[in-house]
Amino acid sequence: MLHVPFVDFPAQYAEERQRVRACLDEVFARGHFVGGAEIEMLEGELAALCGTGYAVALNSGTDALLMALRVLDIGPGDEVISQANSFIASAAAIVHVGARPVFVDVGPDQNIDPGRIEAAVTDRTRAILPVHLTGRIADMEPILEIAGRHGLAVVEDAAQSIGSKLGDRPSGSFGNLGCFSAHPLKNLGASGDSGFVTTDDGELAARIRRLRNHGLEDRDRALEWGYVSRLDTLQAALLRQRLEGLDQVIERRRANVALYRQLLNADHVFSPPCREAEFNTFHTFVIQVERRDELKARLAAQGIETAIHYPLPIHFQPAAAELGYQPGDLPETERQAGRILSLPVHQYLGAIDIGSVADAINGFFADG
Repeated sequence: MLHVPFVDFPAQYAEERQRVRACLDEVFARGHFVGGAEIEMLEGELAALCGTGYAVALNSGTDALLMALRVLDIGPGDEVISQANSFIASAAAIVHVGARPVFVDVGPDQNIDPGRIEAAVTDRTRAILPVHLTGRIADMEPILEIAGRHGLAVVEDAAQSIGSKLGDRPSGSFGNLGCFSAHPLKNLGASGDSGFVTTDDGELAARIRRLRNHGLEDRDRALEWGYVSRLDTLQAALLRQRLEGLDQVIERRRANVALYRQLLNADHVFSPPCREAEFNTFHTFVIQVERRDELKARLAAQGIETAIHYPLPIHFQPAAAELGYQPGDLPETERQAGRILSLPVHQYLGAIDIGSVADAINGFFADG
């Protein structure tokens, strides 16, 4: 029977087994498991990749968002404009610093609609937090223009967009801070939770480095209440090894999407086209279709794994009930939530796999 997995960690391990084991041996032989040169070298490489002056390694993408808002001194009484079709972490970080997430609707490409942002700005607004969903960078020029006119910070939720570009600018280089995840499912993933923040502001970077280590300026003196958000040395070593192959991972995923778009029947399947200046790295490949749940069930029965990112928008989550949003407040977000379907796009798929998925989808709609 056909089997097309949504992710393929066994194939990844088979490809890099010797390199992974070498990382493990080197770290254990040195006996340095927290901090040190491995972290510093990773941070330098990430900053270079993202085109920023600094990168700070952390233990998750969620903490990257939390730290970014914290060092901007965003807190109780403040508002942060974002979108509701993201992972819960985008809004949770805002709530955890005591601020209020204010959601605006998205465009057909699933990214925040810049044309709706200005109407959401109030005298309490402190920042805009666009999410570069699926690997596609949001339309940053108007977002930055709005932020500049209103004196707002911009925090990029770049969790899904490592290596993406808009024009000649990489993801994480547009805002005051860029927040990345290196969760195992990401295009650049560790073997557990991990993340990092990028910025050109040395003072913000220095403060995040303190906050990730209890707010300590040295072994015995804490300048402020901090956290334990350090990236483990072993994860840093693994990420440095995987950074060497990131371009190839992205190239394979982009080729898979190009083949999908060639084969899928556009009369029934919509996938947001890439803009001329956009370099999308396709953390996910999300199509929009009618009868989504029926299609997902049909594909599962044929051995094709799919996912939905995300079926319940944040403004409808039980945790968000106190925010007071009602059905119809974000019509495009809500419409897409019933139509989006993430297809397998990982780098270990072959042309036969892509063709089988496309044939199954086209056949579903042909059958009526």
